[in-house]
This record gives sequence, structure tokens and C-alpha cells, in this order.
Amino acid sequence: MLSAFARAFQTPDLRKKLLFTLGIMVLFRLGAHIPMPGINFEAVHACVKGQNEGLFGLVNLFSGNALLQLTIFALGIMPYITASIILQLLTVVIPRLEALKKEGQSGQAKITQYTRYLTIALAVLQGTGILATASSGALFSGCPQGGNIVPDTSIFRIATMVIIMTAGTTVIMWLGELITDRGIGNGMSILIFTSIAAGFPGSMWAIKGSGKLLDGWGEFAAVILVGIIVVCLVIFVEQAQRRIPVQYAKRMIGRRAFGGTSTYIPLKVNQAGVIPVIFASSLLYIPALVVQLTNSQAGWAIWIKNHFIKGDHPIYMATYFVLIVFFAFFYVAISFNPEEVADNMKKYGGFIPGIRAGRPTAEYLNYVLTRITWPGSLYLGLIALIPMVALVAFGQQTNFPFGGTSVLIVVGVGLETVKQIESQLQQRNYEGFLR
Repeated sequence: MLSAFARAFQTPDLRKKLLFTLGIMVLFRLGAHIPMPGINFEAVHACVKGQNEGLFGLVNLFSGNALLQLTIFALGIMPYITASIILQLLTVVIPRLEALKKEGQSGQAKITQYTRYLTIALAVLQGTGILATASSGALFSGCPQGGNIVPDTSIFRIATMVIIMTAGTTVIMWLGELITDRGIGNGMSILIFTSIAAGFPGSMWAIKGSGKLLDGWGEFAAVILVGIIVVCLVIFVEQAQRRIPVQYAKRMIGRRAFGGTSTYIPLKVNQAGVIPVIFASSLLYIPALVVQLTNSQAGWAIWIKNHFIKGDHPIYMATYFVLIVFFAFFYVAISFNPEEVADNMKKYGGFIPGIRAGRPTAEYLNYVLTRITWPGSLYLGLIALIPMVALVAFGQQTNFPFGGTSVLIVVGVGLETVKQIESQLQQRNYEGFLR
């Protein structure tokens, strides 16, 4: 990986792309520290110290800790991620979107435009909800100064702050597209990587500061060791795939024969990526969010507070694990269609050796996909439980960096970025047939 970056910096045009990408990342992190007008930052800083992220941990993770600081980039990239997931799910349901997806580049450009519009709408909705939560004092529950975060709650002031937060999300979306067009590619993924990786040094130092073994260095070394093991495991599983061989029959066109090639269908063990973890986390936030907003003291509300708020209860862990496994199968089922793949293979004269074309091929693909999704879903569930186990073992849930959504995204984006750089290096160093 380091050799790929070193060779990229030796290539002039790739060096410009890398420096441009680094500049956008610095600009993105700078915006995450610019205060938003109308916020009492003394009260924010007083409440942030020692605050458990709780319900807003996932959004705060994707915003690079900008949400709880209430900066102009407080919403981060989360509205765009939500819009992308919604459009991807609606593509299976709405025939118009499915037809656009099959049109190629022009159809994908139209879907991207819809994603932008939906991102702005979600940003307005989420910004309004977060400001309403902050003004009521529920954003930092238990903090004495939580009700003084938004001093002026007039409609004009709230509307101005919502517009600023929405504009911040729009700027982030634009920065991501700049990286995709003029940088090394995968702009949105790079920004998500930047948001998550920015919190690693602070989390590691917080673990050292709160540790007791060897003045905190014992816990620090243990976390580093666990992090190396987890990263190696994630890289191993993310690279694992089941290659199904496909043979294409020869076709005679005139006097020439075409086809007859051999290829394969790569089915990844973790076909769903990090989406099941995001779905499960979001769904488990809903009961606790309802209790926090209603401030109910009924029996069901007390039961939710005892079992679903902190995240260290066995019932919460078991529910989280089961939801991840369920959403892994659900997302794979809607994102990979064995019947469509089998029909396309049959249309172009392709077949799996030993399997008849058509329906038997679709059944075989579905059988293989189900078999490899089981270990992939169990792996996702175990990785996502690491921060909760750290809460029980070290008392460091919010400061534990190597687990759950963070390590999956960081490693996945890192691997994809290295592949992008290597492919661009290969294009520029290709010698061709003439030497």
C-alpha cells in the first residue's frame, strides 16, 4: 500500500490528484470546527466533556464529532448516505428508477440528481430535529447547561441555523463530487473516511488517560493489539470472495468465431458491506429516542432506559446482533438478483459448468449466495459488538475506535482507494505490445 502511494507521488498528474484530495480533506475538517451562529459554545463545551454520545453517536461519527459541537458541518455526510440508501432501496420497488438504472451512465446521472434533491430535504428535516432537540435540552441529557445551548429560539433564528446546516451539507456533497471528478475518486467515501479517522487519535489518548494499568499505557497497548487483530480480520474477510466459473459458448458470425471465453462471477463473503450495521443501529435508536423526546416515566419507558440506552445490556447486544444478521440477508436479497444474472448469462450464451442455463442457474446462485452470506453476517455482528464488549471490559464504549461501523468503513475505503491508485498507475505504466 505504501509503495503504491510512493509511486503515485512520483507520477506528476497523480501527485496533483493526491494533493488536491488532501486539500479538500483539510478544508472539510476545517469546516467541522467553524462555529454556527446562534449557539452558546460555552454551554456546548461544558456539556460535551464526559458526555456519552448515546442516541446521536452514529450521526456524530459520520460528522467527525461535529454534530455535538454544533458547527456548520454538524450534519456531516449522513443525509447523503441516507438518501443514497433510500434511492437504492426504491430502485427495487419503483419501475421508473429501475429503468433509469439500466440506462447506463445517463440514467445513473438522473438517479444522482434525485439523490442530491433528497439529501437537501433530509438535511432540512434532520437539522430542524437536532435544533429542536438542542433547544429543549434533550441533546445533552443530564447536563445543567443543556437548556442554554440555543439562547434565541425565535422562528427567524432557528430557520437561519437550519439553512446554515443544510448549506453545510450541500458544501460537503459538492466537496465529495470534486474529489470524484478531479481527485483520486470515491469522493463521498473519502470524506466519510476523514470524519471517522479524525476521531482516532483523541479516542486513543482518552483510553490512555482513563487507564489504570501502567499509568494507562497497559490499556493503550491492549487496544492497539486488538485493533491490529480486528483490522487484519476485516481485511481478510473483505477480500474474501466465492468465484463462480462461467463459460461462454462460441458463436459463428459469418466466417469468424466469437466468444468461447472463461470468466467468473465474484460473490463477496460480505456482500452487504456496512449497510446492515447502519440499519440495525438506526433501528435500535428509535425506542430510546422516543423515550427521550416524550420524557415518559411509564413502565415500558423505564424498561427501555434500563436495557436499550447504554448498550452494555445482554438484551441490547443480542437484539443488535440479530438485527445485523437479518439486515445482511435483507440487503443482499434486494441488491443481488440471481434471476436477472441468470437471464443475462443465458442471453449472451453463458453458463456455469455442470448447471443448466435459466432457472437452475438462478437456484444455484441463490444457494451459493445464502451459504456465503451466513459467515458474512455473523462476521458483521461480531465486529459490531466489539465496542460494547469494550464498554464492559474497559468502560470505554464511545472512545473505543477499533470496532463497529468505524473500522469497517475505514478499512473498506482504504482498500478501495489503494485499488483506485493502483489501477491509475497501471494505466500510466502500461507498455502495450510494442517494447
